[in-house]
Amino acid sequence: MRPQENTAKLPLKGTYMSNIEQLLIIGCGNMGGAMLAGWLAAGVDPSRFAILDPALEEAPEGVALYRSPDEVPGKHDAVMLGFKPQQLGKLAPGMQGVTGEGVTIYSLLAGLTLAQLKEAYPSAAAHVRVMPNLSSRINKSPIILLEDGLDASARDAAFAHFDKLGTAVWLEDEGKFDLVTALAGSGPGFVYRFIDALAEAAVSLGLEKEQATELALATVDGSSALAAGADISPGELADRVASPGGMTREGMNVLDADKALVKLLTDTLAATRDRGAELSAGD
Repeated sequence: MRPQENTAKLPLKGTYMSNIEQLLIIGCGNMGGAMLAGWLAAGVDPSRFAILDPALEEAPEGVALYRSPDEVPGKHDAVMLGFKPQQLGKLAPGMQGVTGEGVTIYSLLAGLTLAQLKEAYPSAAAHVRVMPNLSSRINKSPIILLEDGLDASARDAAFAHFDKLGTAVWLEDEGKFDLVTALAGSGPGFVYRFIDALAEAAVSLGLEKEQATELALATVDGSSALAAGADISPGELADRVASPGGMTREGMNVLDADKALVKLLTDTLAATRDRGAELSAGD
């Protein structure tokens, strides 16, 4: 059972007390924007959010937009970092005024460890790595969370807040963070590529591109929804729709030969995971 959101406001004094009453988003690009849209769609009051971004043209109605740290009032209890990981060294020094005592840092910065976050923001009360994907916009994203410094109440509050974007999961082993990022964070890109390849294959065999794309999208949409609600594994579902000697089985024989599809995706996830390690090392 998922923890219930604690709606009582917690005091900011201390080293871990944060109920995310006021969240400042620093760098509201594609991912940060998708998450904000998801929270607003879930009914979270826009006044609970603010954005610090010198380049963003406008913020959603009811969300404050600041252009520099000097403009930000000191009323937020949480900060979410949404800029590029390579910008941390340049931007962190100028943000210390908004990331100090009583503030929890939530980081979307791929590859950056808790130790690196604590080094960059030493005065923050707690540090949390967060890995969503763009499906946050429609409240269907897995959200991977890894923390240092939150107590049980604050963990529950963080879980409830991010779970509004889809399905939140706490990870306890940071050594696996790059791998789960490759699967759940980068995974949509691989799924989109599969949809495109499925349609392209049909086009190469004679179908019109528009129709092939429409059918590929509908097929993946329906199949994923069915798999999500099934009481058996996706592998078992695949076998159930592939009758011995039938059309589907003949096609699956190609995918299953020498575990070709599994090997391809293993290599894909490994390359993605390893890039995360390179980002941590500053490469």
